[in-house]
Amino acid sequence: MKNNIIIAGVPRAGKSTISHRLAARFGYQHISMDSIIAGFEKCFPETGVNTYAGLSSMDTLHMISGKMAPFVRAMLDSAEYDEFEPGMVIDMYQLLPEDYMKYIHGANCEIFYFLTSNVTPKERFAIQKKYDTEKDYTFYKSDEELREGAVYIVEQSILMKEQCQTYGLRYFETAKNREQVFEEFLKIF
Repeated sequence: MKNNIIIAGVPRAGKSTISHRLAARFGYQHISMDSIIAGFEKCFPETGVNTYAGLSSMDTLHMISGKMAPFVRAMLDSAEYDEFEPGMVIDMYQLLPEDYMKYIHGANCEIFYFLTSNVTPKERFAIQKKYDTEKDYTFYKSDEELREGAVYIVEQSILMKEQCQTYGLRYFETAKNREQVFEEFLKIF
């Protein structure tokens, strides 16, 4: 097992939950890339990292993934956490497998994707409602917005799953039997 872990995938698939469990159980330093991306959006708009740039959901995913993947590689190449055993667990939504392979593969890390590609948008909406908390930006969205977003999240999950299969990257479907999937995942460590 490499020193650093990236947990990537779609919202409410359990990325933060599993990242926190890895940190608590094994001592990884948890880093939320969603918080870092929000900082870029607010403080450094010149970077072009903007979730609300008026692009389609899929175009936004591609744009942010392509900009943040080299940033993550720079973080890993800094070797800041290599002296610690274990290092960091990076929790990240907008990182496509193709950009992981292009920019990050070969660094001192392993990646695992958490997805919900085997559900309908209606089932995905129910997952969102079940796992949203006041800490999540989607908690304050209307049901209409969440239903629309559920369509996009299913599409993004399918894309990520297809790319994981193409590149031989491990992924976990968490729409059903979520806790069982988490326990099976943690056995890897």
